[in-house]
Amino acid sequence: MIKVLFATENESKAKRFKDKLLKQGIELITINDIENKIDIEENGKNAIENALIKARVYAKNQSLPVFAMDDNLYIDGIPEDKQPGMYVRRVNGKRLTDDEMIEYYSTLAHEYGDDGKLTCRWVYGIAIIKNGIESTYTWSKDDFYIVDKPSNKINVGYPLNTISINKKLNKYFTDITEEDKKELKEDESDVIEFLCKNLLVL
Repeated sequence: MIKVLFATENESKAKRFKDKLLKQGIELITINDIENKIDIEENGKNAIENALIKARVYAKNQSLPVFAMDDNLYIDGIPEDKQPGMYVRRVNGKRLTDDEMIEYYSTLAHEYGDDGKLTCRWVYGIAIIKNGIESTYTWSKDDFYIVDKPSNKINVGYPLNTISINKKLNKYFTDITEEDKKELKEDESDVIEFLCKNLLVL
């Protein structure tokens, strides 16, 4: 069993990978489990660059292997100055709470959407640093809408799931089951494979 630091404070993000990695012999901890939290300026140009920035900072201060993740959101049909990109949670210089994010993005869907829905795409990036060696991986998810009518559930740490609908299933993300994920082939096995390949290497 090896211990790895996931450079995030978002426990929901950690939960996304924790059990699957544990089955492969990788114990995941977050920066909530360590003493030295570092304020990092994420000023990269894309998800990979921001993931590398976070991973490099913590790799310098930890003896453990480190990985970090970032995600960018792109929305069709809204003005360029409102395109979230890397700043999904930060709007006009303010960091939004989960509730504020739901309100802000549902308002965008109401204002600019076709019948209250906007076509969206997530672009993700992961960076691993182990023994000074950097590895990166990127993937995207573009099969969903953001809508102006929230579901009645909130996934803490993933507020946009409350107003995101999968195109194929026509279901809110908050209502998608594990069986649904298998049907959609969204188990992120490629991401887990990348993490295991680079974290378990000697």
